Amino acid sequence: MNQSVTIVPLFDEAAIAAANEAIARAVVAAQPQNLLVIAVLKGSFMFAADLIRALHRAGLAPQVEFVQLSSYQDGFVSSGTVNVVKDIDSDVVGRDVLLLDDILESGRTLAFAKDLLVARGARRVLSAVLLDKPGKRVAQIAPDFVGFECPDKFVVGYGMDAAHSFRQLPFIGVIEQGG
Repeated sequence: MNQSVTIVPLFDEAAIAAANEAIARAVVAAQPQNLLVIAVLKGSFMFAADLIRALHRAGLAPQVEFVQLSSYQDGFVSSGTVNVVKDIDSDVVGRDVLLLDDILESGRTLAFAKDLLVARGARRVLSAVLLDKPGKRVAQIAPDFVGFECPDKFVVGYGMDAAHSFRQLPFIGVIEQGG
């Protein structure tokens, strides 16, 4: 990435931690049974790790899986078709599943994953997203749990990247090009 890039924080570490705790309390209130948490890679890995620890503190002991889905291939614009790059190993029949994703924009990826898990026999499929961009939605899906509503800006940090950079940032920010 260009060395003159500045990242302007949008959501800081404390706000993200508070959002994770609030989501965990809401998940507990939904009374999940035989909970399987499925994190959508790659962007959700930090959110998933922190939320799973918050779920533990809230009294849940979910099993954890990872799925990698792609609708972007090599570009920055969704192709509209979702592909399973890495599938889960666990059986979901009769289980409550909590899908975790970093950001909900078009909704295609989350809708695809939810439909797939329902078709495989999940008892209930809930979804938690750290960021929701409702203005970008093309699929008919609403998340069950949301950390923040996100402005229509390209965000990085806390697992989200731009050209494989900035995932390591402990906050979520917006890229500002410098002179």
